[in-house]
Amino acid sequence: MQTEQSLPDYLTDDFSLYLENMTSLADPENPDLLANYLANLFEQLKTMPLLFNGMVDQLAMAISTKIKVDSKQLAKMNLTKEPAWSEVKPFVGVHADARPCITEIMTHAEQELKIAVLLIHFYNNYDTTPIKSQDDEDEQLNDYETNDYEVTDFDENY
Repeated sequence: MQTEQSLPDYLTDDFSLYLENMTSLADPENPDLLANYLANLFEQLKTMPLLFNGMVDQLAMAISTKIKVDSKQLAKMNLTKEPAWSEVKPFVGVHADARPCITEIMTHAEQELKIAVLLIHFYNNYDTTPIKSQDDEDEQLNDYETNDYEVTDFDENY
């Protein structure tokens, strides 16, 4: 059983960008759009491994299909405080064709690589089910009061 983790504060802004980008490209009418975009991003990254310096959400997108994060094991860590790369690295597998590129990023932009991996981890475990707000619940209760029918035979002692 996987433990539920909430998004740590240090990832909030980058995760928001990553989620927005991934969601906007996940088009049911064009299912290949996201895959093609991610492949294109990685090809650019392969040519220039430090291309996305300062754009962690884009780095995460570019490497998302080239790394495998062992989220089951990573979820056991306390990620409320930002871990060191050495703590995250054992949970990351890299596809053979991406190793030189990822190694270059690790050498020159370790912090950004770590954040990108954590973004992917949280995204892979992100529940997209909308949470009902209190306003939604109140609205549903109020709907009963505004129905077109009238309850005439109401027993208060029931």
